[in-house]
Amino acid sequence: MNTYDIIRRPLITEKSTTQKEEQNQVSFEVDRRANKVEIKKAIEKIFNVRVKKVRTMQMKGKVKRFGRKIGKRRDWKKAIVTLEPGERIEFFEGA
Repeated sequence: MNTYDIIRRPLITEKSTTQKEEQNQVSFEVDRRANKVEIKKAIEKIFNVRVKKVRTMQMKGKVKRFGRKIGKRRDWKKAIVTLEPGERIEFFEGA
């Protein structure tokens, strides 16, 4: 699996912003087949930082209605990456 295929996108939410500032943790949506070791290597290679710990969880897709029809969003995997002290990942540096 390619390094850039493992990491799908960063999760920018109110909770993830608080975790980033207080606990030096960053959240990502990752490929469902990726394990913690692959995620750690991908983050270290892409962002050039040292990773202390990776926690993963399977997120279930929400059930949504589209008029009379009931649909479901896709299931996805979330990774919370704890960085070593002194390491930073900035997504919106210029904003």
